[in-house]
Amino acid sequence: DVLKHKKPVGQSVAIIGAGGIGFDTAEYLSEDLSHEPTSLNRKAFLEQWGIDDTISARGGVQGVEPSHKPSVRKIYLVQRKKTKVGKDLGPTTGWIHRLNLQKKGVEMISGAEYSHIDDQGLHITMGGKQQVLEVDNVVICAGQEPLRELYEPLQQKGIKVTLIGGADVAAELDAKRAINQGSRVAAAL
Repeated sequence: DVLKHKKPVGQSVAIIGAGGIGFDTAEYLSEDLSHEPTSLNRKAFLEQWGIDDTISARGGVQGVEPSHKPSVRKIYLVQRKKTKVGKDLGPTTGWIHRLNLQKKGVEMISGAEYSHIDDQGLHITMGGKQQVLEVDNVVICAGQEPLRELYEPLQQKGIKVTLIGGADVAAELDAKRAINQGSRVAAAL
């Protein structure tokens, strides 16, 4: 609802689920949406990561300080797994997403047991100790469902259909697996 339908979110939010979608949602909610996102603004992106595009600094980075802007709201990124938050993100870009959110002040919590949500916020238990994350909103980015609404209608029309990626297995979405599946289907044509 937040990403697709632009539902409003308050000044503090807990995101349940710290997979790729949870990270993307945290990134989106950390930005000032009245301005162009840093990822689409070359100058802002270079400033954020401390890159000198004039190449006057050694290696384009030496002596250039990164300028990460803090999140526009308090964000908690919460997962039940006890492993490092974002551990299963892609090996080539996962570190960027983790570092970017850390620099923005997003609090990453692993090993949480969810109790309930009420007007106080999200009630969790960590290491046997109950606590409340006092938030305006809770966004759930967990429990993917495969989207297969075209599968049967196409099959009924005699069209050969192969499910790949999230349509095949939505749990723990995996771009590498989806690309592999798509490549194999294409090669078989």
